[in-house]
Amino acid sequence: MRLTLEFESNEQIVLPLHYNYYIQSFLYRHISPELGKFLHDHGFTLEKRKFKMFTFSRLQGKYKILKDKIKFSPPVYLTISSPLDRFISELGNTLLKTDNLELVKNKVHVESIKVHPEPEIKDEIKIKTLSPVVVYSTLATKDGKKKTYYYSPYEKEFTELIDKNLRKKYEALHRKKPRARKLKIKIASKPKEKILLYRDTVIKGWLGTFILNGNRKLLKLGYYSGLGSKNSQGFGMFEVVE
Repeated sequence: MRLTLEFESNEQIVLPLHYNYYIQSFLYRHISPELGKFLHDHGFTLEKRKFKMFTFSRLQGKYKILKDKIKFSPPVYLTISSPLDRFISELGNTLLKTDNLELVKNKVHVESIKVHPEPEIKDEIKIKTLSPVVVYSTLATKDGKKKTYYYSPYEKEFTELIDKNLRKKYEALHRKKPRARKLKIKIASKPKEKILLYRDTVIKGWLGTFILNGNRKLLKLGYYSGLGSKNSQGFGMFEVVE
């Protein structure tokens, strides 16, 4: 399922410029403790990987950047997506029943919730990213230290690792390997690199318009859970465009 929240406030909404962690925490606080603990501590596991199976967009609305803060003029919109209907249902129901919400010391309320109908997902779809797509490898340096290398859409590993990631998510969720041909990704418009902080970690991702060609079951899973890595931290969300 996928829904968009419309936040309203009597004042401007002021957040840290790098707000992903605070949005993620807000979402965890408004689902049941049981589900929150399961997703946060365990998730859906495959080998050493843990998948939370949800993602969210960048905040949408009028804003100004003031040094290390971002100031939004309401309304502000946030889209959340997950293949777990329970996650979306609990979140929506809790927020509808709660009048006084707090988002990083800002008093807000949910003015409306839009539930998105599932788009038609074919073997080839054109997508627009709603949050940066993150693809990386952890490499060993000559002195034995670990280094994180972030791939760009111009490198073949970008597509290869997104494909592997989708297959692992599918197997973790359904407990069986997908029968699917390899994913192909074409750049439809010049992508833009975004460098963000999640707590104290620097994360590099890419925004843009792409054409995905692959198995529709995996593409559907990508639509709901996100493409690439760090989805539950607010990365990898996309919408299907004509």
